[in-house]
Amino acid sequence: MKKFFLLGTSLALLACQQQSNTDLKTLYSLPKKLKEVSGITYFPETNMIYTLEDSGNKNEIYAINSEGKLEKNIAITNAVNTDWEDITKDKEGNIYIGDFGNNDNERQDLCIYKVAKDELNKENALSEYKVFFSYPEQTEFPPKKKELFYDVESFFEQDGYFYLFTKNRSKGFDGTAFIYKIKNASGTQKAVRIGEFKTCANYNHCVLTSATISPDGKKVVLLSHDKIVLFKDFSGDLFHKGTQTEISLNHFSQKEAIVFKDNNTLLIADEKTNKVGGNVYEFKLQ
Repeated sequence: MKKFFLLGTSLALLACQQQSNTDLKTLYSLPKKLKEVSGITYFPETNMIYTLEDSGNKNEIYAINSEGKLEKNIAITNAVNTDWEDITKDKEGNIYIGDFGNNDNERQDLCIYKVAKDELNKENALSEYKVFFSYPEQTEFPPKKKELFYDVESFFEQDGYFYLFTKNRSKGFDGTAFIYKIKNASGTQKAVRIGEFKTCANYNHCVLTSATISPDGKKVVLLSHDKIVLFKDFSGDLFHKGTQTEISLNHFSQKEAIVFKDNNTLLIADEKTNKVGGNVYEFKLQ
């Protein structure tokens, strides 16, 4: 769920660098019916992306081909779109929907839906299971305005676990983000906080809106409205312990979705706001 603006800790990092790159290439415009795309995942065997929209929209996912045409929409009949904020898949091609948008930090029904790969061939699909979770550190719903750390728009699945990156909505935003880990299994779980890092202190430019991991598991990329944060050279899942590189996209829009196309190529999608955006872009890492 957006309350959008459009313009108007311990840091155990091995390196923090600045890099500028202007190679953001527009591939195609998103279908006009998709007004609030909030996440994308990619299937290389068909060269298609699957996407979804956030709160106030249908409980559906959408397959889009390499020309930007809507191939199919799939209703998840036993799921509710409270605030779907990201989508990812595992190595077997099963899809996961992150229903964890939490602008006001007051939700107590956060969850992730699994949709098995075989269900993606149907117009009306069923979620195989649902992962309910909570943050042990959160004891008030909502917490104080300076402690609004429990919104999430960014996650991916890797080796049987989900990794969530928080969207800081605190008064006095300083770029602090937490990394949480949740086992990919049906039932109710407590998310485990495994890390903390900072971006910059400007909300418009450094708030996190999506996350992705490279197919080889060696790079993690987080998205904001005009830049990406790249983690490399980490051990295991301690992503924040590797090098942290900020890469400017030299393009400001309501970017909400990112996924690796291959180990060095990213796909990025943004919402159309004030006639800006509504596209899928390609960006190659140096």
